Amino acid sequence: MSSKPIKDLIKGDVKLTSGHRLCAGCPEAVIARQVLMATDKPIIASSATGCFEVSTTIFPYTAWNIPWVHTAFGNGAATGAGTEAAYQALRRKGKINEEMRFVTFGGDGATYDIGFQALSGMVERGHQLMYVCFNNEAYMNTGIQRSGATGFGASTTTSPAGKEVPGKTEHPKDLTMIMAAHDIPYTAQVSPYYWRDLIAKAEKGFECGGPAFLNAISPCPRGWRFNSEDGMILAKLAVETCVWPLYEYENGKYTLTSESKRIAEGKSEKKPITEWFK
Repeated sequence: MSSKPIKDLIKGDVKLTSGHRLCAGCPEAVIARQVLMATDKPIIASSATGCFEVSTTIFPYTAWNIPWVHTAFGNGAATGAGTEAAYQALRRKGKINEEMRFVTFGGDGATYDIGFQALSGMVERGHQLMYVCFNNEAYMNTGIQRSGATGFGASTTTSPAGKEVPGKTEHPKDLTMIMAAHDIPYTAQVSPYYWRDLIAKAEKGFECGGPAFLNAISPCPRGWRFNSEDGMILAKLAVETCVWPLYEYENGKYTLTSESKRIAEGKSEKKPITEWFK
């Protein structure tokens, strides 16, 4: 659970404003706002190319009230790492004294595929940077193409379901576990519906003293073909059916959290997987 009461969270500075151009019902801005609420320290953000980057910075406008940088699709983690490294150098020289935090946002295409090399390198080098993946399970910004996060059997423009091929024929990567295998201080899966759990994990990620990774399920109304008001319902259902378990890997220890922990303990009822596929 977040260490701060909601009344204090909503009184904080608005770091990502309204007025962005994300689709109605898209959870990405909700996820980002929850992450940015998790620290009172100054933040520098960076983004990989994708829905979130495009929709929050349509020239000449921006929804960002904090320093933010974008360079390309595949190097979001490298951009964030370079920013953090420059900050550390300036601190050593005594030119900056205040503590700052760093976060990079990217979609699953940029994270699981195009930018994975940069992400893996960033965490291996130990940069004090939290990477947040908006996992909507496809390249939604460029036309709903399959990605390494796309589920088995899902129909996309590059894995269309038909008589010959039943959608995507490969299973998605388990990137959360892959990041845990890098033996970094903190890795977690989150859902925006369970906002206290998400903010608490972002707090840990910001303060873990090294690289951190959050994998956030982000149902896409355009790509998944659901009504815009149903995004949070699906973000909740993914957890209730155990399609998307909430857990964390902290200093070598795996722990179920929030609703997933309650299901495992028999305190909440697991919904059948068929509910997810309806």
